[in-house]
Amino acid sequence: MLCYVLLAVTLSKTKKKGREHKETIVNGIREAVEKYSSVYVFSFENMRNIKFKEFRQQFRHNGRFFLGSNKVMQVALGRSASDEMHPGIFKVSKMLRGDAGLLVTDMPKEEVESLFNAYEDSDFSRTGSTAVETVELKEGPLEQFTHEMEPFLRKQGMPVRLNKGTVELLSDFVVCQEGKPLSPESSRILRLLGIKLATFKLNLVCRWSPSDFELYREGLDLSDVETS
Repeated sequence: MLCYVLLAVTLSKTKKKGREHKETIVNGIREAVEKYSSVYVFSFENMRNIKFKEFRQQFRHNGRFFLGSNKVMQVALGRSASDEMHPGIFKVSKMLRGDAGLLVTDMPKEEVESLFNAYEDSDFSRTGSTAVETVELKEGPLEQFTHEMEPFLRKQGMPVRLNKGTVELLSDFVVCQEGKPLSPESSRILRLLGIKLATFKLNLVCRWSPSDFELYREGLDLSDVETS
């Protein structure tokens, strides 16, 4: 009985903290919308937290970013014309899909577009991510590796041996194949080779202001967001 009571209390506290966290996000978004003039939805690819933190610094004096549950952000703005914060802002909620976030800012539209369009950063691919190209090593000496690395390379599945102190690949070896997920071994080998296949990008999806609403991405149908 005691265990059950403790479990019930713990779950209750967890639910309360979760609810309070959601309320904090909702209130933060609503306060930002009241303070700043424009709301943007952006999507992201291959998120890198440190790189994103650096990008955010450019808006530290005149804007706020929000990442998290799309549903929570939608609740903050309003999910339909009947419960939206401001006229037309529910259209922003409709664009919060997949890997997306909000930027609320006073920065001029042209500057925001310029910063987002110019930003792109390469990084090493992580385990489980999809390879964007095929990387294959040809049979022969691998002079970029020292002889001490030969045992480690063998553990990664590479058919190697030492030949007069030089690491030698005994047959052609496919490190990764385009369109297929990366294994832990593939990720390690790519890092050792210095090959960065992941690109961290931020793409503007739409912009809302009290006077207008704009879609940035081609292929999006404005009619999808004009209905409540």
